[in-house]
Amino acid sequence: MSTHYETLQHADTYREAFAVEPPHALGERHVRPRKPGFFIVHAATAAALAQAPGAAPETPTDASAATTRVLVPAQWGLVPHWVKSASDAKLRAPKLVNAKSDLASTGTAFRDAWLNGQRCIVPMAAFYEDDLRSGKAVPTRVARVDGKPMGVAGLWARWQGTDGDVIVSYCLLTVNANNHALLRRYGQPGSEKSMPAILNEGAYDAWLTARPDKAKEFMRQYAAERLLANPVENKADKRPKGWLG
Repeated sequence: MSTHYETLQHADTYREAFAVEPPHALGERHVRPRKPGFFIVHAATAAALAQAPGAAPETPTDASAATTRVLVPAQWGLVPHWVKSASDAKLRAPKLVNAKSDLASTGTAFRDAWLNGQRCIVPMAAFYEDDLRSGKAVPTRVARVDGKPMGVAGLWARWQGTDGDVIVSYCLLTVNANNHALLRRYGQPGSEKSMPAILNEGAYDAWLTARPDKAKEFMRQYAAERLLANPVENKADKRPKGWLG
């Protein structure tokens, strides 16, 4: 299960691939739990981010609203609206970066976001998985073969503390990958394999506006032949034998 992904590092990519205006600052390339990232919602839905915690988002009411998307800066690692304190939110968020799609509608942490239709798209260039087949964790970068960005299905939440502090956060939705030709190779041996729920480009608006009872229809594996996995070299890998530093 991925706990590391890459953001988009070219402003034009946001416009071309997701029809959203890029952020003023592109931010860090590598995102890990509780670090800042971005998610995409419809413009009408973005208004819900200013509503009370736990409120259902607005539904687009006209054609222009239904085709206008907005990029929202947020923390990776969901903070449910019912969390009692900022310290509790800090502890929970790293454990809530991913939500299994088959459990999202019933799991305590994700249920309200799913049932309220608080769905989003997380733009990314790649995600990382550990290859443990050698007995040593080898970070592996997974991206599209064609080099285009991925839009991953996610859920968002807005938390507000008693002192007025607000945390806007999100998680990735994942699907089972036990029989996936590529992703079944990664993760802990003997454990359930999973992969981010990568959406097809033509399904972005439909995913954001689907009724809760139809949303799980979008939770599908992304074809293995459209993905490429490469081990990531680090500086230690390149040091010559006997190098002491």
